[in-house]
Amino acid sequence: MLFRSDECFDKLLDLLEEHGVKTVVLGLPKHMNGDVGVRGQLSIDFGAELEKEGYHVHLWDERLTTVSAQRFLLEGDVSRKKRKKVIDQMAAVQILQSFLDRQNGGI
Repeated sequence: MLFRSDECFDKLLDLLEEHGVKTVVLGLPKHMNGDVGVRGQLSIDFGAELEKEGYHVHLWDERLTTVSAQRFLLEGDVSRKKRKKVIDQMAAVQILQSFLDRQNGGI
């Protein structure tokens, strides 16, 4: 797979090892009807490569996380300029939090 020789993939592996990470929650982009498109397949392939390296990977549906993060930031009266800088981070936080909630018997 393409990722195996990718410098970014190697950097990610270094970071995972450095921080002792064994489990990765990876956002899985899906179409609103639930179908997996090209971007979703890339995530699936990426997760498979991480698993080959010995990591436990959870693919997590990321539909509407950006919309939800945008709403959260708007309610917090965050400026448009600042929202653009943090929107992906906020969506990632929501993906991880929903995974953790599910693991702990929540939602």
